Amino acid sequence: MNKPPRVWVSNANPKKGEVLRVRAQMEHVMESGLRTDPATGKVRPRNIVSRFEARLGNALLFSWEPGISIAQNPYIEFTFVARESGELQMQWKDDQGQTLSAQKTISVA
Repeated sequence: MNKPPRVWVSNANPKKGEVLRVRAQMEHVMESGLRTDPATGKVRPRNIVSRFEARLGNALLFSWEPGISIAQNPYIEFTFVARESGELQMQWKDDQGQTLSAQKTISVA
């Protein structure tokens, strides 16, 4: 989880009540813990993104707890209704405790 996530918002300056679409992708190996290392024969430790949250200000818009079936470099897409301006904050956390964050400013007209 070194590179910053890629985030796209359909409209950063929406009208009140407009539905916004958010697309986000981050780079992560999403190791399930079910495979063995061919060189050593040992099981590779599980390390997946275990939690994603999206907030606008203090309000939780969306949370997700993916499982081991999600492919590497997880992509997520969600919508929400623009009711107020604020900072759209997204955070990914993996099994090793590492976190990545991304922000986008939303200014409701």
